[in-house]
Amino acid sequence: MKRQLTDKILNWKSSANKKPLLIKGIRQSGKTWLLTEFGRLNYEDTAYFNFEKNDSISKIFDKDLEPKRILTELGVLHGKAIRPGKTIIIFDEIQLCSRAIISLKYFYESTPEYHIASAGSLLGIALASPTSYPVGKVDMMTLRPMNFYEYLLSNREDMLLEYLSEKKDQPEPIPDAFAEKLLAHLNQYYIVGGMPEAVSVWLNTKNISETENTQQNILNLFELDFAKYAPAHQIPKLSMIWNSIPAQLAKENGKFVYGLLRKGAGAREFEDAMAWLQNAGMAYKVFKVKKPSVSLKAYEDKSYFKLYFPDVGLLRKMANLSAKSILQEDRLYQEFKGAMAENFCLQELVSALDVVPHYWSSGNLAEIDFITQFTDKIIPIEVKAAENAMSKSLSFYRKKYSPPLSVKASRRNISYRGGLLYWPLYLLWRLPEMVETLSA
Repeated sequence: MKRQLTDKILNWKSSANKKPLLIKGIRQSGKTWLLTEFGRLNYEDTAYFNFEKNDSISKIFDKDLEPKRILTELGVLHGKAIRPGKTIIIFDEIQLCSRAIISLKYFYESTPEYHIASAGSLLGIALASPTSYPVGKVDMMTLRPMNFYEYLLSNREDMLLEYLSEKKDQPEPIPDAFAEKLLAHLNQYYIVGGMPEAVSVWLNTKNISETENTQQNILNLFELDFAKYAPAHQIPKLSMIWNSIPAQLAKENGKFVYGLLRKGAGAREFEDAMAWLQNAGMAYKVFKVKKPSVSLKAYEDKSYFKLYFPDVGLLRKMANLSAKSILQEDRLYQEFKGAMAENFCLQELVSALDVVPHYWSSGNLAEIDFITQFTDKIIPIEVKAAENAMSKSLSFYRKKYSPPLSVKASRRNISYRGGLLYWPLYLLWRLPEMVETLSA
């Protein structure tokens, strides 16, 4: 599978100022495969160490954190000497050894000639502790579930992607034959999602039952992580929040309501569990902004937010929405398709911009699904699940704030007039480039 992060890791390898690499991401997002495959293709030797599978590795870091000693002992475990520039050292599930994380600082300061790459499924939680994060001493990257571009690559749509990637001075509609093909892939992506194992099973078998079994296994692993790694008193709260996300999103405004978890529940009771999910990368928290101005974070209203899943396919499975419902667009899907489109759009924006967007509302008068900052411009994005992209909310917002550009993301083909860009959901990976073009 081709992952876009590979190009960034290649740049890291060739950088004269490289630091030890830390890759975070949710379980089953493909971190281990990505690093081991990268090592196989780009180094003479790969020294792989998994802290979850081998307790003896952690013991090496229980002594001092002198890099030369650690490298010698790692070489003994590996069975051969670790050579600078020739061997890539991979620390997998490094979040299980806080001293190994701390040691990266000393590797950078004392032995920068060695190539070290680390990964962890719950690395975000470990790094949330200020004592374990070597600030300024590591290069950080995030591997997320496969975005729609990567999904199309896995479906061998290289030529189509090459055509879609051609830079244009102005928005132009995509030929109908291509648009229909992309919409069909989009429906499949809603069903399968972007978890690499689920994608692999689907591509190899075209069996939706086997694909859903894989998705369920991944969801089970997430729940097991609650029990294995979270504080005991938070486990029930984590499950309550996690299992409520589909229903919360399906509500008319999608705002997260603690009272739906349990009668009388409030933020104080659940905020630690909510933070655990966020740090683990298992939920995106999208805050409302009081005013859409630079910088958006300065105008956050933290009492209003929405929670989204890291993967739209897992959201579908959690919501018990069948593949048949999506393909036939039956009544059940009609009730949930808005949440699916929003979650998909959120994933694509985070993938393209590496920043979680915000949303905006004005009481019961209007609501904009996403407010996103592109360089120095604040762009509203209204998401519609179908081709009909009529939106009173976006009209209200435009009259109130006169943004330089507004976006309606839907299944409709590309068009542009009067500062209003109609942009297809299946092409969101190219939206930042188009915003830059239109804002020049």
